[in-house]
Amino acid sequence: MAPDDSSSRLLSQDEALRARALKVIPGGMWGHMNVARLPPGYPQFFRSASGCRLRDMAGTEYVDLMCGYGPIVLGYGDPDVEAAATAQRGRGDLMTGPAECQIELAELVVETIPHADWVLFAKNGTDATTACVTIARAGTQRRKVLVAKGSYHGAAPWCTPSLAGVTAEDRAHILHFDYNDVPSLELAADEAGCDLAAVLVTAFKHDVRRHQEAPTPAFTHAVRRICNAAGAALILDDVRAGFRLHTGGSWEPYGVRPDLCAWSKAIANGHPLAAVTGTDRFRDAAQQVYVTGSFWCSAVPMAAAIATIKKLRATGAIATMEAMGHRLRDGLEAQARAHDIRLRQTGPVQMPMIMFEDDPDFVLGYRFVQEALRRGAYMHPWHNMFLCAAHQADDIDRVLEATNEALKQVAALVDRRQSAKAVQ
Repeated sequence: MAPDDSSSRLLSQDEALRARALKVIPGGMWGHMNVARLPPGYPQFFRSASGCRLRDMAGTEYVDLMCGYGPIVLGYGDPDVEAAATAQRGRGDLMTGPAECQIELAELVVETIPHADWVLFAKNGTDATTACVTIARAGTQRRKVLVAKGSYHGAAPWCTPSLAGVTAEDRAHILHFDYNDVPSLELAADEAGCDLAAVLVTAFKHDVRRHQEAPTPAFTHAVRRICNAAGAALILDDVRAGFRLHTGGSWEPYGVRPDLCAWSKAIANGHPLAAVTGTDRFRDAAQQVYVTGSFWCSAVPMAAAIATIKKLRATGAIATMEAMGHRLRDGLEAQARAHDIRLRQTGPVQMPMIMFEDDPDFVLGYRFVQEALRRGAYMHPWHNMFLCAAHQADDIDRVLEATNEALKQVAALVDRRQSAKAVQ
């Protein structure tokens, strides 16, 4: 069913579910999938998804450029992944001990990721980043961890963006620097001194509500140099970008390899799984720390991850995402020129961020994504988006049809604002 302006059916079903949720869930919805911060008209609940398409509770279909906020890398319901998951479910999922597929997955991960001598599995990105920090501290017998200002590393007290319920002690040994700023990094390392346990960095600067920024070669090599000199761990947080930019790790093209790396999101194409990879230097520390979870040995997500990684390697899925990302970026650039709209596209093309110049309150950005949504493209105004291997040329062209009409509406809004200023 194509989207249209008669959204009463959607609103009645979606709003009814929101009302029910408010009674039993604080705020109605927790976390990053809460659409309360998005413009009006965004559905909170969905009925189904397949490939790169979402269907809301009214059956309206959208080309999805969020991919579940990143976990969907091959496409919703990828048949090969689901066949592997179903086969393992028939044998057993969560049992009193792990299934054989845990070892098969570990062997595959170590084979696939150049820096990895070993791997541990968990469930969420926060599990993985927290374990990395814990292992680094155990391995170095030090406390200080350097983290870039504004970087997101999860939802634990040591790193959550919210200070509610967080004590000063939770962050007593976290020091900050500016991403891509080598002097700032060096200053933070000097402050940590002989107590430096680790430098924790994201694959690229992907802060929300900000233009995205690739790491510079000078920065990546400075992180490695500082960690080497101090005997500290270089921790790469590849939770968001891992397996979407490079199967060997997002800093592999820079020739810089981490000592520890956190993975999640795309590792199992939507099945709940996370991983920590590390070098032999931190193998003993990984054995010493106590990290666990009731569901960490669940076999079905591991079988799904095996199928996902093998398919990523065999099919050139990352190249497909990159090609479609360029198609989207080039199309939007041409549309913006045609409508005389100043927008800026940043981030890797398969993880795009689209923001408008001179739009500090996101008035233009909100209008743009609302108009695109009405025309069947699900986009985000201030969080990086995600392409998956299921996006094909006709899907991107469908998005571009929606964005062209949306940019017409944005251009009209800009003209009205300029006319109002001229009158003043």
